[in-house]
Amino acid sequence: QFINLLRESAMNPNVTSIMITLYRVARISKVINALINAAQNGKNVTVVIELQARFDEESNIYWSRKLEEVGAKVIFGVRGFKIHSKLILITKKEESKQVHYGCIGTGNFHEGIAGVYSDIFLFTADPRITQEIRKVFKFIENPVKPIMYKHLIVSPVYARRRLNALINSEIKNAGEGKKAYMILKLNSLVDKDMINQLYKANKAGVKITLLIRGVCSLIPGIPGISENIEAFSIVGRYLEHSRVLIFCNNNDELYYISSADWMIRNLDHRIEV
Repeated sequence: QFINLLRESAMNPNVTSIMITLYRVARISKVINALINAAQNGKNVTVVIELQARFDEESNIYWSRKLEEVGAKVIFGVRGFKIHSKLILITKKEESKQVHYGCIGTGNFHEGIAGVYSDIFLFTADPRITQEIRKVFKFIENPVKPIMYKHLIVSPVYARRRLNALINSEIKNAGEGKKAYMILKLNSLVDKDMINQLYKANKAGVKITLLIRGVCSLIPGIPGISENIEAFSIVGRYLEHSRVLIFCNNNDELYYISSADWMIRNLDHRIEV
C-alpha cells in the first residue's frame, strides 16, 4: 500500500509535493525509485536522509546522491540529533484548495524489513495531524525556532513533558478512585526517569502492562514497588518492532504509535514522533 501511494503520487498531475524522512531503505529501493520518478515528473520532492543510520551509512549516501541528481531536495538531518521519525507528507490540489495526506509509522520505509518486522502505520488526511507533520518538516529544515504541537508528541523538546503528563493524569485518576491503567509496547525500556515515573504510578494504584521486546530495566512484581506492573515479551514469526502507548484517560482511551523507545537516546537525542 505504501509503495502504491508513492507511485500514484509520483504520477498524479495534481500532486505538487512529497516530503519524507528516511532512516533505512532497501538496497534496491522501490521507495527511492518512486521518489526519483516524482522529481522527474516535476514534483517538489524533499527527502530527509539520516546519514548516521548504523550499518546503512553507505547505502544512504548512495541514494542521497541519486536523489540530488534528479533535483530532489535532500536534507541531512539536524546537527546534534538523529532523525529517527517515520513521516511522509503529500500535498495535492483538489478543486480550489490544497489537501495534505500524511503517514506516521513505527518502522522504516524499507521493503526488506517490512517482510520480517511487525510495524504500524497511520495514513491520514486529518488536518489536525497533517498540519503538525508539516511543522515537524519545517523544524527539520529550520531547527532554530521551537514549534508547539497539540496532537503529536515530538522529541527531543516535548516528549518527556508530554509523557510525564499522561502518566501523571493516570496517577491523579487512580488517587480519585477512578479506573487507571497503561499498556506500553516498546522495544526497550531503560530510561531511569521514565521507569521511576512508572514506579510512582504503581504506588498510586495504576495498573501497568508492559510488552517489551528487548531490554527492560524495570523489575515488575516487587511488593510495594511494582506489584501492579506486569511485563511480557512477545516472540513470534515476525520481529516485534511497533511501539504503542495506551492510556486509560478516565475511560476515554488515548492511543499513540511511536518511532521511539523509552531510552535517553530516543527521548533526548533524536527527532521522534
